[in-house]
Amino acid sequence: MKHTIVRLIVVTMFCIGVNGLQAQTVKDIDGNVYKTVKIGTQVWMAENLKTTKYNDGTVIPNMTDNTTWAALTTGAYSDYNNTPANSATYGRLYNWYTLDNNARTKMTSNGGKNVCPTGWHAPSDAEWTTLTAYLEGERVAGGKLKETGTIHWKSPNTGATNESGFTALPSGDRDGNGSYNLIGSFGYWWSSMEYYAAVAYYRLIYYEDTKFQSYSFSKRGGLSVRCLRDF
Repeated sequence: MKHTIVRLIVVTMFCIGVNGLQAQTVKDIDGNVYKTVKIGTQVWMAENLKTTKYNDGTVIPNMTDNTTWAALTTGAYSDYNNTPANSATYGRLYNWYTLDNNARTKMTSNGGKNVCPTGWHAPSDAEWTTLTAYLEGERVAGGKLKETGTIHWKSPNTGATNESGFTALPSGDRDGNGSYNLIGSFGYWWSSMEYYAAVAYYRLIYYEDTKFQSYSFSKRGGLSVRCLRDF
């Protein structure tokens, strides 16, 4: 009986391997390793980006001073409250210029570089919409994306199931004047697409709701980044 159980475990592990169901990961240029998750036809990082470099090794400036941050029109990142320990859990906050993929602007804002690992990219607003549609619309998608419980999310963390495996966290933001806000209550993720010259699209999840909606924010603000695997 014991040998039968062992054989079943081995066969099961082999089947999981050949069917691609084992956990997948991706590593950034800094050596940070991220879990990934397949949602519909898309493969997403299941964690917020933490890199301090573009994927060619170019350093992204860490801007701690509020005045300097507020004046930038080129890529930069920060740790929430300038505390690196926050980034270990929630990922770093990047201004929009760090992930700019707009043909008109990207060579001046980030030199045409990619903040995501090779083979991955910052999602467009349309790609966020694809995710939202797969999860049955913006009124309920947030609940399906949020990490469950109240270890990171403020209570009551309404409707959180994380059935998608995306494990969205409430990393807060850094606004255009450099102030940090709302860690534990809100999760914000950039889109690579601009809304107009000074503003770009992002997605939002709230601790008291299940919605996942598109808004716009100053490009000088700092939000989280989730990378999406290239087709």
